[in-house]
Amino acid sequence: MKNLKPKNIDEYIKSFPKDIQSILRQIRDAIKKTAPAAEETISYNMPAFKMKKVLVYFAAYKNHIGFYALPSGNKAFQKELSKYKTGKGSIQFPLKEKIPFGLIKKIVEFRIKEIS
Repeated sequence: MKNLKPKNIDEYIKSFPKDIQSILRQIRDAIKKTAPAAEETISYNMPAFKMKKVLVYFAAYKNHIGFYALPSGNKAFQKELSKYKTGKGSIQFPLKEKIPFGLIKKIVEFRIKEIS
């Protein structure tokens, strides 16, 4: 399903089925609109956006979208993230549920302020 080493975010997205591509594009767009100065890159074989440091990563899996706001992003939004499976710096948004694009934008805004 996934390319082992995508060269860029477009290549990463194209390696998934159409329905997943649509979700990944929407996440990418939400991040770009929130952080227009952020640089797109691939890090750890995942799409990432950075401004001096990495703001966030995201990735598609069989049953969820992984969103990585690093520990600080998860900590700051504990209440809003309580309905999702989370790890120290990871969030799993189930594919069977609506992706919370508004929350993604809020987390990106938080990370921008944190890095600035």
